[in-house]
Amino acid sequence: MTEAGFWLWDLKVEVVAPEGAVIWCNAKPGDHFLVEGEMLRFPDGQGFSLYSLAALLPLLAAKQRDCDPMDWMATDAEVACPDPNCPTRFRITRTRRRFFARAAATAVPLETP
Repeated sequence: MTEAGFWLWDLKVEVVAPEGAVIWCNAKPGDHFLVEGEMLRFPDGQGFSLYSLAALLPLLAAKQRDCDPMDWMATDAEVACPDPNCPTRFRITRTRRRFFARAAATAVPLETP
């Protein structure tokens, strides 16, 4: 690429739970949403717990970026539900790497030394 920009991973965040588990956030195993650039995409008719989403948001931007292979962010893919009584986990999977032009992502000019 000759254009100034950066790469981000698209993500899929999916609910996983032990079979027969009581899920307190009203999710079902397989419920999911996608992260495409800065956009969250939910399947039609499917919601997602606000509290679960709040626990995941700080990790999503980090998971979108490339990191050192020894960094735990490169390998750890499941996040526990924030409710200590809920056995669900949220699996974060990188699905596609996408290029973003800097000029299309910010109005702030890049300072060059």
